[in-house]
Amino acid sequence: MKLIDRPLYLQRLMDVKGTPDIKVITGIRRCGKSKLMESFIKKIKETETETETETDANIIHINFNLDDFEALEDRHQLISYIENKYEENKNNYVFIDEVQNCKEFEKAINSLHAKEKYDIYITGSNAFLLSSDLATLFTGRTFKISVFPFSFAEFMDYFQLSDRYEAYNQYLTVGGMPGAYAYKNESDRLHYIKDVFDTLILRDITQKYKIRNSLLLSRVSNFLQDNISNLTSCKNISDTLAKSGAKNDHKTVSSYLNFLCNAYAFYKISRFDIRGKKYLSTTEKYYLCDHIFRYANLGTKNPDFGMVMENIVAIELLRRGYEVYVGKLYQKEVDFVAIKNNEKIYIQVSDNIEDDTTKQRELDPLLKIKDSYPKLLITRTRYPKYDIDGVLVVDIADWLLEKA
Repeated sequence: MKLIDRPLYLQRLMDVKGTPDIKVITGIRRCGKSKLMESFIKKIKETETETETETDANIIHINFNLDDFEALEDRHQLISYIENKYEENKNNYVFIDEVQNCKEFEKAINSLHAKEKYDIYITGSNAFLLSSDLATLFTGRTFKISVFPFSFAEFMDYFQLSDRYEAYNQYLTVGGMPGAYAYKNESDRLHYIKDVFDTLILRDITQKYKIRNSLLLSRVSNFLQDNISNLTSCKNISDTLAKSGAKNDHKTVSSYLNFLCNAYAFYKISRFDIRGKKYLSTTEKYYLCDHIFRYANLGTKNPDFGMVMENIVAIELLRRGYEVYVGKLYQKEVDFVAIKNNEKIYIQVSDNIEDDTTKQRELDPLLKIKDSYPKLLITRTRYPKYDIDGVLVVDIADWLLEKA
């Protein structure tokens, strides 16, 4: 698979290069973490500053996907190998891909970190590098770089596309999982995507948490995929599954929801009361890390493009570093309230606003918000953005290509 620059992540890595943190690159399996690491290594080799020449940096790269490093699956052997590769008077970078293949890998990383002479970067299976586990695994401070599947901008870059509006149509049905791009046939591509997701469910999550009822886990996952953009709750999911004959309890369903989010398969978006300026905990929305999984798992017949568009916008906001909430204003709902530092944006998403009734329905919640923060209606227009009573209407392809 060819490499493309992923400037958002490369810049984040460059910003923390040389810090004493253990850098942990996380994200759903097959989203491009290993290739990102390769790109970063290449960038380090090419980078020159006024005070040092990084082309002389000492790169120690271990990829446990390759049989070449099988002997290093013992932590003592791993430490010994890295120590033997160390070079005085150079910046020594340690990159370890699929670190969990080394038994007691956390002890190896902690030992290397304690020597205070390595700049350490690791990737690994979601099951072993969950956010909740990092503080327990590593004694040193960790810095997490969350990697998402390809954005629309990265998709266009990869395929060298120039017509953004036509490219968006392709992105809808191809998605952002780069490993699938090698397959020319749609059915082969979707088979690959389904296999990635099944491996996540049946191996990563099931093994990590010793789940006995993997069928129920799959049903919870399918429910979420079928109800993207819909408010839901643990009780609602549990009751719906029970009606279909799937025995469960609220506690188990709640645990499964957490497992799916911990593995970066889904992202939970809570509600925010715009008028009362408080967070609500009654119901949430769940969005897939990449919309293509929905097609692969549930089929492509009668796709709800509005639902998919909302998923794409949610993930793009998270990718850009926003805290994202579902807005509530009286009895109306605002699709997203996006917050970053002192910045706040209110966003409605609609696949089509050609009908005046639909347009007004989408505008109403935004027009009722009285503060002066930006308000966006993201839709499909193929026209330059324009203003309606203070609400900026923008085509989704244009918005997705805006700089974060």
